[in-house]
Amino acid sequence: MMHTTLHWSNQVTLLFDSWNTKSWPSYALALLICFLVALFYQRLEALRLRLRLRLKSAASPANPSPPSLSTPLIVRKLGRNWKIRLGLAALFGLNSGIGYLIMLAIMSYNGGVLLAVVLGMTVGYFVFRSEDFSDGDDSFVAAETNSTCACS
Repeated sequence: MMHTTLHWSNQVTLLFDSWNTKSWPSYALALLICFLVALFYQRLEALRLRLRLRLKSAASPANPSPPSLSTPLIVRKLGRNWKIRLGLAALFGLNSGIGYLIMLAIMSYNGGVLLAVVLGMTVGYFVFRSEDFSDGDDSFVAAETNSTCACS
């Protein structure tokens, strides 16, 4: 039976019909997995934002020279840092996919799953992203306000 309101039970089906819990140990394992996936989501988001900041700082030289005709077309169209941008796009796609899976897990309407995900996101933010504000540097604040979260 699929619930449409928040419920508290150790019997839950997460993401797939084959991933269902019927006992407390399997439920605890499912909650631990949800916690760890939410933690990993925050780690990937922090990595992606840091790489994006490095790309922006590296892409703003004082006197940028225009590409010559001998420069390959892909470099002329995408810029000199196209490999980094491609990696950032792949990280964004992976992070978005994980975010949507987290959202679908929460849509099981199980209170324990909701708490595990929120706790995982909170701990992940504290561990991986809150140190960026400790040195008084406001450049990361601007980057974070422009970031998107697939799970909101």
